[in-house]
Amino acid sequence: MTKARKLYSSPNGDRWYLLRDASGEIFVRHEANVESGGAVSHIEIGDFLSSGRGPEHQELLRLIGTLLDDEAAHV
Repeated sequence: MTKARKLYSSPNGDRWYLLRDASGEIFVRHEANVESGGAVSHIEIGDFLSSGRGPEHQELLRLIGTLLDDEAAHV
């Protein structure tokens, strides 16, 4: 079973999701808007984060940061 969480929808209609597929692999799915052809691509998380600083990247970083909120460790 594939699980997905929407990361960001841009004003032009592009959408990004964080996905985990049945094998356990985690990646970002980008769905381009219809005007751009509607192409779908899967991007490894490291490649995604190193590719830019857009709002979709910031949202994934924010989501990762919430992991510290749930179980903060003292170092």
